[in-house]
Amino acid sequence: MILKNSKIGISSEELSVRSLIFFIMELQNLFEYIGNYLLKAEETISVAESVSSGFLQFSFSQMKDASKFYKGGITAYTLDEKVNLLNVDEAEALACDCVSPNIAETMALNIAEIFKTDWSIAVTGYATPVPESRKKLYAYFAIGYKGRVILSEKLDLHSRTKQVNAQLYYTEFILGCFKLELDKHNEKRSIS
Repeated sequence: MILKNSKIGISSEELSVRSLIFFIMELQNLFEYIGNYLLKAEETISVAESVSSGFLQFSFSQMKDASKFYKGGITAYTLDEKVNLLNVDEAEALACDCVSPNIAETMALNIAEIFKTDWSIAVTGYATPVPESRKKLYAYFAIGYKGRVILSEKLDLHSRTKQVNAQLYYTEFILGCFKLELDKHNEKRSIS
């Protein structure tokens, strides 16, 4: 549902707060499913993020018994941190402003190695339209499992999306994709 601020008298700041509250309420089912799956499977996860600036880490910390499966994460917002902490290739990062499918995949594989986890998620992209993004909003994310990337995709948003909403949308979409990957993984286990 899209609300027009001028017709109902809600400021953009209030709308952002409401978006955050709605985001958290909507994610409860995802949190429960993902947490229960990881607990039951006795598998672990770690996160490397840039554009979502901690929202993925926050999301995993909200899951019941998170300390039993969520090992941690890194928010590497700048090129230096991606290079130094996540072993992203500096020349490649400079060439693409740290935003590419390969950068997201490298971040996902390396965060799993750093934290010694079964699963990993990484995301890099733009939450505000800048010259480097040709004034567009998009992110690349990758999901890894046991040392290999099993999903790598691009997510595009409208260029007028507010920054905090872009970060929330990226987070919700990525967690939804993660749930689908868990579903696929669960089906494979059931067949075996």
